[in-house]
Amino acid sequence: MRFGVYLPTFAGRDLGFDQAARVKEFARKAESLGFDALWVAEHFLEAPGLYGTVWMSPLLCLAHAASVTTRIRLATGLLILPYYHPVTLAREIQTLWHLSGGRFVLGVGPGWDQHEFETLAMRLGQRGRRTDEMIAALRILLTRRDVSFAGHYYRFEHVSIEPSLPRFPELWVGGGSKIETGLSPDKPYIVPAVLARIASADGWLARAAGSQQMVKQDVQAIRAYLKQSGRDPNSLRYGHLNFAHLVDTTDREEALRLQRPVFERVMGTHRTFENLQQSYFLGTTREIIERVRDLEAAGVQDMVLATCDDDLTQLERFASEIVAAVSSS
Repeated sequence: MRFGVYLPTFAGRDLGFDQAARVKEFARKAESLGFDALWVAEHFLEAPGLYGTVWMSPLLCLAHAASVTTRIRLATGLLILPYYHPVTLAREIQTLWHLSGGRFVLGVGPGWDQHEFETLAMRLGQRGRRTDEMIAALRILLTRRDVSFAGHYYRFEHVSIEPSLPRFPELWVGGGSKIETGLSPDKPYIVPAVLARIASADGWLARAAGSQQMVKQDVQAIRAYLKQSGRDPNSLRYGHLNFAHLVDTTDREEALRLQRPVFERVMGTHRTFENLQQSYFLGTTREIIERVRDLEAAGVQDMVLATCDDDLTQLERFASEIVAAVSSS
């Protein structure tokens, strides 16, 4: 199993100039600890829970991280494609690819927040088709010269993004079954259009807020779809993002008591604490390790661990306690 970490590009309501230094420090530390990749999320506006914060631009933050690292991969997890035009986004991706020495990984999703879509003068119901058109347009823009595209939402003629990339970036797609009490309009299962999008990618990233069983069921649904479609299910990477906060106790009830204020501060109180326990990595460190092992046994190959803030101590504990234990088993 490969382990990545979530770059904390959210800052509550106290975003300041020192956030840039914290992003750099976190990126350096993650690389020195041996993590495989830095992942960043995207959100434009405030929404309940975790998203009721200030989020910085994912591509700019990855460029910032690229300037202080040399090995660790730099991934968007996930970039909301309908919010962009393919030509302008292709230029940003091409620039980041070269600035990072080819370490960029393109993780994409369709988005879910009705308010964001309305603010950007788009309809939420178009998000899937816009995402698919964006992927198709980006594939040709980044790898070929003098290209034209005529889609339903995006059109351009004779465009060259120079210098083109030697290959299209590794593509990861998000999506999955809708979670209980979730904010997104997704269905309680993976719809065919999303399965087809995942099948066109190099990897799939399961959302953080689903239950352990839901992630495992989604893995099996994707594998079955790939097999039915004639693609080797083992040719896709299966990933999962989740939040954790390690505490110094072997007693589950005490661990939950210590973790509750941390998670409610970050995730909000619009969901029950029982739902937070089901969705995220809460409990003793041993229990969290067992959950990661269980996901690995179910086929998850990439685990992206997220701290609840930019605490480097938690990052160090992820490496020394979770990664070390899972890697040695």
